[in-house]
Amino acid sequence: MSANKFYDAYFNSINKAIQSLDYSLLEKISILIRSCKDRGKKLIIVGNGGSAAISSHVAVDFTKVAKIRAINFNEAGLITCFANDYGYENWVTEALKAYADRDDMVILISSSGESLNLVNAAKTAKKLGLTVVTLTGFLSSNKLREAGDINLWVDSESYNEIETAHQTWLLALVDYAIKSNSAKN
Repeated sequence: MSANKFYDAYFNSINKAIQSLDYSLLEKISILIRSCKDRGKKLIIVGNGGSAAISSHVAVDFTKVAKIRAINFNEAGLITCFANDYGYENWVTEALKAYADRDDMVILISSSGESLNLVNAAKTAKKLGLTVVTLTGFLSSNKLREAGDINLWVDSESYNEIETAHQTWLLALVDYAIKSNSAKN
C-alpha cells in the first residue's frame, strides 16, 4: 500500500470514528458542565496512559481558556502513593474520596473500558454523588461504559482512533464552553 492510500484510509477511519457520535450526548454533557460551573463545582478528568495525557490537556483548557474549574490526577506522587497504599485498582477511587465534592462531575477515559481503576472509580463516584461521564472504545458492552451516567463510545479497536476521537470530543466541549461564555458576555 502506498503512503497516500494508507493516510487516506487512516484519516477517513478517524473521521468516521469522530463523526459516529450522537451529538445530543455532547449537548447533554455541555449542559452538565455549565451547571457544574454555575454551582461552583469542578470537573475531575482521569485516564491512564494516553488517556491521562488527554485528561491533562483538557483539564488545563477547561480551567484556563473556558474558565471552568477542572483538575486531573496525573501527579506522580499521588498516583504512586495511593497505588502503593490501596492497590492500583483503587488509586483513583481513593483520589476521588480525597478530592471530590458532592455534585462535582468526573470524566473517566479508557480506550478499552476495562481499566479496573476507572471502573472502580465510577462506582465510587456515584456513591459520592458525582455525575459520571465515560469515554471508551472497543466492545460496546465494556464495564466502564455500563457504569457511567453518560457514555461516549467509539466503535473501534484502534487505540489511536479511539484516543483521537476522545480528545476531539472533549476539546469540542471546551470550545463550545468558550463560545457559550463569550455569548453571555
